[in-house]
Amino acid sequence: MLVPFALVIMISLSDEQSILHNGFQLIPEIITTSAYEYFLKTPDTILRAYGVTITVSVVGTVISLVLTSILGYTLSRKDYGLNRITSFYVFFTMLFNGGLVPFYILMTQYLQLKDTIWALIVPGLLSPFYVLIMKGFMSKIPTEIIESAKVEGAREWRIYLQLILPLSKPALATLGLFIMFNYWNEWFNAMLFINTQDLVPLQLLLVRTMNTLDFITSRPEFATAMVSFDMSQFPKTSAKFAVVVLSAGPMLLVFPFFQRFFVKGLTIGAIKG
Repeated sequence: MLVPFALVIMISLSDEQSILHNGFQLIPEIITTSAYEYFLKTPDTILRAYGVTITVSVVGTVISLVLTSILGYTLSRKDYGLNRITSFYVFFTMLFNGGLVPFYILMTQYLQLKDTIWALIVPGLLSPFYVLIMKGFMSKIPTEIIESAKVEGAREWRIYLQLILPLSKPALATLGLFIMFNYWNEWFNAMLFINTQDLVPLQLLLVRTMNTLDFITSRPEFATAMVSFDMSQFPKTSAKFAVVVLSAGPMLLVFPFFQRFFVKGLTIGAIKG
């Protein structure tokens, strides 16, 4: 499992000519950081993009988990009278959507979220698929626990906060990881709604950088005028792998801390024999 990750890192540190002549090597002949130097020429831009992405990922994940757990818990309660209707309503949104144009009009004209950080957070706050997974997990919590808490005088919010949430840690950790991955890798919404440079997330910044890189290296006439060094030495291939390391590296460090919850949460909603 570690070999592919190690190969990506080694390619990002490989010399461009060495890659062209020898292909991808786990131990490169020439080690260079030129690919990273290209992206880190403006560290303020990279750090600002990291800050935006981290803020969106953390805030969006927390709010999304709260909404997902509340709705999932409501649907899991057998004494909820509108259980079937609400569950169908949630499921129905997985089959159809309004389309890109109505979505853009809603975000910009009605919600007035264009060029705000909430334009990156709001679209991913609630996923019907995650709600149904949370419902399946919470449905396995014995109703006797809830009934005994009611006998002791606990109200609904106290039951939810002090009983349901602690028992749902595996589901919360697993879905939290999925939600954070989605926020971390999101760039399409930023491309639609963000024009302010201070709010450009990491993924959109890297996409724009790679598009510029491909444009320059594919047009020698522009490359001669815009770049002062030999384009044959330009780290085009290693730069693409450097993008992977810069964008995915932090999440690879986060994953081990959630691994035990993730493995436990793989059977969320499953039917036990």
